[in-house]
Amino acid sequence: MQVLIPNPLRSYTGDASVVCADGKTLEELVADLDRLFPGIRFRIVDEQGRIRRHIKFFVNRVQAPDLHPALELDDEVMIVCALSGG
Repeated sequence: MQVLIPNPLRSYTGDASVVCADGKTLEELVADLDRLFPGIRFRIVDEQGRIRRHIKFFVNRVQAPDLHPALELDDEVMIVCALSGG
């Protein structure tokens, strides 16, 4: 399925803004992304397996509360990073 990658994570994807990955759940999708782009998982999932506070996942434009939602092959997943600074 199609995964939209935010600017801060594109260094992992060779600067690609859209990549393809597989998974029956968001958790499996993140594992596949990490297989394809080593190190990306650590940037979006913490040591307890939860989505990091500054990361949001949207499946077909609906925010996912965690990594458990089921996915279909034609779903579009968007990863969004919060901006911070001062």
